[in-house]
Amino acid sequence: MKASVCVPAYNHEKYIAQMLDGALMQQTTFPFEIVIGDDASSDNTQAIIQEYIDKNPGRIRAFLHTENQGPKEPREFAGRNNVLQLLKACKGEYVAMCEGDDYWTDPLKLQKQVDFLDSHPDYVICHHNAEVIYEDGTASHLFNSPDQKLTSNIEDILEDNWFMATASWLYRNYFLNNDFADWHAKAAAGDWAVVIQLAAHGKIGYLPETMGIYRKHSAGLSNVHAQANARFWLNRKEMFENVNQWLDYRYNETIQRTLTKYVSHLSKMEKIGSPD
Repeated sequence: MKASVCVPAYNHEKYIAQMLDGALMQQTTFPFEIVIGDDASSDNTQAIIQEYIDKNPGRIRAFLHTENQGPKEPREFAGRNNVLQLLKACKGEYVAMCEGDDYWTDPLKLQKQVDFLDSHPDYVICHHNAEVIYEDGTASHLFNSPDQKLTSNIEDILEDNWFMATASWLYRNYFLNNDFADWHAKAAAGDWAVVIQLAAHGKIGYLPETMGIYRKHSAGLSNVHAQANARFWLNRKEMFENVNQWLDYRYNETIQRTLTKYVSHLSKMEKIGSPD
């Protein structure tokens, strides 16, 4: 299998059809599978997924859990086990990520990204621009700025820069034959954890085309991973400390600068939360 489309879903009944339509419309010269894991949604998400399975036999492999895979606490880790199981279930040479509330708009997205990685063996991730839309009516905007680098590396990530909409990833399926790093299970920021492990093995390429939609809404996990959530930022700091050790301190200077920023941020939060 050339590519797997990895789709974590949870209570996405308003969005999942649009996501699946965007994946099924992909025009490729290679076979690809859609691997979807629904984390025991309490709404109609699983029924909608089943409808798409019935209409598209052999194209969608679904894990429709009857119990939430957890962990239940802390809230910052919500959905992690579903995602980790799903990443391991992808059998393609490449994996494209698209969460159940995002979607793709370009029918050639997969082909363009696979072509890029096929012709650039020293790159492990390919990403592209995306439009960020808001359910509350906030004006939409592009995820990446016009000066986004065409080539990035692990040091750009370790500098605490995040420049990849999750719905834009296509990566070499490193996890098909390799386990997740020990520290991954302790990291609330699962997207960061995946990208750091991948970027340790090669470069990151950027296609400056807008080929998908990243949706921000009240139920999204980005609202849990918020600026005001001290527990999340403490976990992020601990993750970078663990990554530093995992990388044998090769990027210690860069990571120390990032840790200094986190310590400062947490200190400010502590002062704001302290009584007079």
